[in-house]
Amino acid sequence: MDYNTQRKKLPLPEYGRNIQNMVDYLFTIEDRDKRNKSAQVVIDVMGNLYPYLRDVAEFKHKLWDHLAIMSDFKLDIDYPYNPPTPDILTGKPKRVPYPVNNIKYRHYGYTIELMIGKIAEMEGEERDILIEQIANQMKKSYLAWNKDAVEDEKIFKDLRELSKGEVNIGADTIQLTDTKSIVGKPNKKKKQQQQHKKK
Repeated sequence: MDYNTQRKKLPLPEYGRNIQNMVDYLFTIEDRDKRNKSAQVVIDVMGNLYPYLRDVAEFKHKLWDHLAIMSDFKLDIDYPYNPPTPDILTGKPKRVPYPVNNIKYRHYGYTIELMIGKIAEMEGEERDILIEQIANQMKKSYLAWNKDAVEDEKIFKDLRELSKGEVNIGADTIQLTDTKSIVGKPNKKKKQQQQHKKK
């Protein structure tokens, strides 16, 4: 029996062994023009695996790069793009810079702080609606971070602080969503686990 585990390892397994065999066959074609035309046929077949991307310019470039990789960068053809070099397989990717934002309360998140900054500049009914929605979102975020409980006054206090005193509300102004509605009832499995722990 001929098992795949006994065969040559595929450089790009997503294309399958048949396409790899087609790429290997290109090396046997001595006439350069014929080899170029055959390479284009192989690219077309590779593109047929992803028909929704086939006509995208960047994807075509990617296919030619993949052909170079599958031929171990040794195929002598006229590439329509600059072919990649073997070091792309060994080189380390560039470090992705991590966004560093000075977040005062991480459990609320940076977006909430930006939104609070915006509503502090607003006026009218729309501002009041947004304040109520943001305050409720802050409560949900707080409870996701600390499941026990949170007093509404704590949310109002943090909202005042984050808005630098521009948003000054309290329980007399806004009624926040009840904690039980946000957290919800624990399911039976969790309840049994909690009772088991107590024992």
